[in-house]
Amino acid sequence: MIQEQPRLCKSQLSALCQEWSELPAHLRADRLVERLYRFLHPLDWSRFPERSEERVYPGPRPAARAPFVAALLIRALEQLPSFGALARYLHEHPHVAELIGFGEQLPDRRQLARVLRLLSAQQADFALDASVRAIAQQLPSEQNKLFGDTVMGDTQAILAWVAENNPKQYAPDRFNKTHRPKGDPDCRLGIKKSPSSPRKAEEEAPPDEQTPPTPATEPQPANQLQIGRDILWGYGTGVVATTLPNGMEVVLAQLTQPFHESEVSYFRPLMEQVEQRLGRRPRYGIWDTGFDAHYVYDYYHQAGGMAYVPLNPGPRGSDRQFSPEGHPLCAAGLAMHKAFDFLDRKSLREPHRRDKYVCPLLYPQPSASDCPIDDPHWTKGGCTSTIASGLGSRIRLQIDRTSEEWKAVYAKRSVVERINSQAEHLGITRPKLRSLAAIRNWNLLIYAIINLKVVARLTTA
Repeated sequence: MIQEQPRLCKSQLSALCQEWSELPAHLRADRLVERLYRFLHPLDWSRFPERSEERVYPGPRPAARAPFVAALLIRALEQLPSFGALARYLHEHPHVAELIGFGEQLPDRRQLARVLRLLSAQQADFALDASVRAIAQQLPSEQNKLFGDTVMGDTQAILAWVAENNPKQYAPDRFNKTHRPKGDPDCRLGIKKSPSSPRKAEEEAPPDEQTPPTPATEPQPANQLQIGRDILWGYGTGVVATTLPNGMEVVLAQLTQPFHESEVSYFRPLMEQVEQRLGRRPRYGIWDTGFDAHYVYDYYHQAGGMAYVPLNPGPRGSDRQFSPEGHPLCAAGLAMHKAFDFLDRKSLREPHRRDKYVCPLLYPQPSASDCPIDDPHWTKGGCTSTIASGLGSRIRLQIDRTSEEWKAVYAKRSVVERINSQAEHLGITRPKLRSLAAIRNWNLLIYAIINLKVVARLTTA
């Protein structure tokens, strides 16, 4: 784990930074304060990234953000339905407000909502980052070395709080993807994925050129799709999870994006977060079909492990065979000749190099008068094949997904599905928030709550 130099605890959070025995008697006598203290104290609040006091900023000095983050964590934990309910909660429990660092002036619902939206990236990440560190500190050194070595990833749809998602309300531009709902201009239109209708990750177009996909199984006319369930305006949240030796599930990374973004677009940002929190690359990754891209396999191969992803064959290329040197075989079983490689900027979200292979009987010099199997491509210059450079594209097609070992490992993806179920119970799929920044920060706090529950179980075991 990456270690940081600790800082002195801010005065506003002195209660959460102190040991329980050092707190004032009136706080220790409150059972609610004790429960919340035990839950929030494992976060290292001395590392909270408050705004630097050494730098000169224009305008008035804002209130410290750490008490607000603690209050928002309490809202998620107690499942309070609104910011107004949280403001009333703090007024009705002044000892709780004192514990988390508020003085006599308590925030109202507008201030709580505004701070959630305006938290910096470092402040929003603090709770999830500190919760992962707290879990790692509870593990024996041998277990810590393997913590997060196998990860599972998935995405989940989030329903935006807009009129376009209400089937009982008139919305003339409900299915116009270029429309920006007035209630939340950041959300986007999309169709929820179906487990039995995977998308072709290797052939997807850039996000701006995509249109909502038509379900491949049991397709329905657009007028029969249920708004808010099958097709919706909203966001997607991607999550990476892992398990502890005792079976507990831990969230390592989270990313929230508008709903029109493809699943595979979550991969690199999520894994960058995982590497930052673990200080290394996980060796094994378990993902669903939407992440069937060559660079996903290459990522885990470079780490010394393997990616477990179901194959999305697409219209062609799933039955390719390769020579020991990694050259694709033609229909006659001959190793094809690499003619050239080029930089592809269109077929994937990120530019990558692709290799062009041609008939070995015709290139670089003709060596036969006809094809041994009379393939119809012979009269058109012979067989050709284009495949992404690197081992990932070969590994993707050579994995034996019918083996019992592969099936047993892939079954562990249920871990991230249980994480999604916990997050849904905490209200992640229907937040009453109206901006990407607020929803992203709220999601981070929800996943931190899931991790803090793991910390509580570890410390009481």
